[in-house]
Amino acid sequence: MQGFAYGLLDVLNKHFQVTLNVTRAQSSGLQAAYFGAYPVASMTFAQYTMRKAGYKATFMLGLTLYGVGALLFWPAAIKRSFGGFCGATFVIGSGLGSLETAANPYLAICGPPKYSEMRINIAQSFQAVGTVVGPLLASRVFFKSEDPKSLASVQWVYLGIAVFVFLLAIVFLFADIPEITDMDMQEQMNVSVSGEVTKVVALRKQYTLWWAVIAEGCYCGAQVALATYFINYALEIKPGLKSHMAANYLAISQGCFAIGRFTGSGLMKFIKPRIVFMMYYTGVVSCLAVAIATKKNIGIAFISLTFFFESICFPTIFALGLRGLGRNTKRGASYIIASIIGGAIVPPIVGATADAFDNTGRAFFVALIFFLISGSFAAGVNLHPRTRHVVDDFHESKVGVVDSETRDLEVVAGKGGMVDHMEDKEDKN
Repeated sequence: MQGFAYGLLDVLNKHFQVTLNVTRAQSSGLQAAYFGAYPVASMTFAQYTMRKAGYKATFMLGLTLYGVGALLFWPAAIKRSFGGFCGATFVIGSGLGSLETAANPYLAICGPPKYSEMRINIAQSFQAVGTVVGPLLASRVFFKSEDPKSLASVQWVYLGIAVFVFLLAIVFLFADIPEITDMDMQEQMNVSVSGEVTKVVALRKQYTLWWAVIAEGCYCGAQVALATYFINYALEIKPGLKSHMAANYLAISQGCFAIGRFTGSGLMKFIKPRIVFMMYYTGVVSCLAVAIATKKNIGIAFISLTFFFESICFPTIFALGLRGLGRNTKRGASYIIASIIGGAIVPPIVGATADAFDNTGRAFFVALIFFLISGSFAAGVNLHPRTRHVVDDFHESKVGVVDSETRDLEVVAGKGGMVDHMEDKEDKN
């Protein structure tokens, strides 16, 4: 759902530039509303609900807000109000921010610590599929022509989304979802990490967490800026290209994004997540630099490769940032989710730069700077001794894991016990 909503958002951005006559900088108000809602949700009602009522209640809260926001698209389309669309998008963002505040730490913690990064990347891989479906639907159904009447199709699509989300909330109401307490998370850390790290440290002194918060904010801002202005970029470097075809190129790039997540998740089975993370981040910076320096199909190809390498960055920063927090994990997760506000800050800067230079490709240099700042975290978890020690201890933890060697020994021991028992019985006979 999150991926689908986000995938539609990037195409709505360009469509509203045409149908509602707004500039590139103004159109980024959609992204500002969407991502600006994340800290509002994660730092206030979502965090409170999760700590007081648990994960299940937070899931239902997020779904309800998502459904309400989708319904608000109907009157906004009737009034042809860009402000109304931004308001509806803010409510949707609040719902998705609530869902991510609960879902991401739940995925990271619920299972063997060894596979935390891989688990959250696999889950986010299916979210990435939604980012492919969104642009494809937008380009083929209601944005095929740049006709103001196509807003009517937007109404019906978001009405369908609202109905689906409300039904899903009802399913969650009756679902049996196990809760995880702060003490459960502290105990998991105690048995996973060795040395002084297991001591409870005040949240303000959890420097790896704050590093992750900065990295996530810069990454989200840069990633959202690329997706937001991808269509503008494609139209500029390929004169004569139609908007719906540019949206198809965006869908292809989002497909690369999804493939990158599945591939990265698989690599984490065999290579330490921090190393895979560093490899991918190097690819992000390198490919974007080439895309800025080139044009036409080569530029689009390298932007698509940038999407591929971006793929694992968000969930991996999130998972690594929670390492070693113990009972503070829920609060730490809300801070990382709040940093998604970077997606509301960076796109307007990139949009204003593109308007000033009348060149979207040149404006992507701003995104590159934010990627470089975020990349310091990828370098840090690989080079800083204490941080590397914590993430490696979790990765090597055997909590919840029975390896093949142990399983084989248990089978052999079981067979031996059965044989001995049968021999004793025969002797008695």
